[in-house]
Amino acid sequence: MPFKTENVSLSLSCPLYLSCFRGRLLLRGCLVTAAIATALVAAGSAQSRGRDAARTGDTWCAGNRNDDRASFCEVREETIGGVNPLDVDAGTNGGIRVRGWDRGDALVRTRIMASADTDAEARRLTNSVRVDTAGGRVRASGPDTTGSGHWHISFELQVPRTAMLTLNTHNGGISIDDFRGSAQFHAHNGGLSLTNVGGDLRGDTTNGGVTVSLAGDHWDGTGLDVETRNGGIRLTLPKGYSAELETGTTHGGFTIDFPVPVQGSLNGRHFTTTLGSGGPKVRAITTNGGVTIRQR
Repeated sequence: MPFKTENVSLSLSCPLYLSCFRGRLLLRGCLVTAAIATALVAAGSAQSRGRDAARTGDTWCAGNRNDDRASFCEVREETIGGVNPLDVDAGTNGGIRVRGWDRGDALVRTRIMASADTDAEARRLTNSVRVDTAGGRVRASGPDTTGSGHWHISFELQVPRTAMLTLNTHNGGISIDDFRGSAQFHAHNGGLSLTNVGGDLRGDTTNGGVTVSLAGDHWDGTGLDVETRNGGIRLTLPKGYSAELETGTTHGGFTIDFPVPVQGSLNGRHFTTTLGSGGPKVRAITTNGGVTIRQR
């Protein structure tokens, strides 16, 4: 992995494990050679830069400290070749972010956060967490957290754009960007964010908003079907976008900033409309929340 440095030259001879502990950047399991080490600035979000930098929010470990307790953060990464489909479960209190890319393998990055009464215990908890990617089933396992120590993980993946995905979180959001494959996703207490997507996407959340931002001039694929029970819907479309749009809310209002022909009743808080020349269905429904649809 490349690094940007100030007066530092680094070479790594093994997979990278990066840790944040008491304001020090630790590189574990790697042979590191360095010239004058005055400052280290990581190029990418896999790096953690310690207590002071973490407060500024400039790394993936940033903004997640609890200053009342000792904590430890580590980011690991692994490349998976030729595995499709992928089934990813972030467990409790973790999110999943997916980005499509033009490669046949998948990069799995895992952020492990632990808190405990002492620094040593927080570090021990982090080191005890294992990430398993066998057979495309991405999971983390670790020690029981019913005592004073707690840990949780989040996943960030880069996958082939046309991959098949199953994603699950509990108390964490799901984000999918630049993707054209097949995905089924469920978040319990977490938002859904979809940007520049196509394919066959079907998902829901129990408590969380849904944000969809589309690109191009039509939906490329089978269609989109997303629902939230408690949360708003925000849908952004390019001007001239073609699709069969279905949306609705049981308890909430509508905001639409461009004229659309309506089949159904806005008073009934549910309608369908043909945008442009039509096409696959884009469906976004909420039970308790407003619906906002905008053009850009």
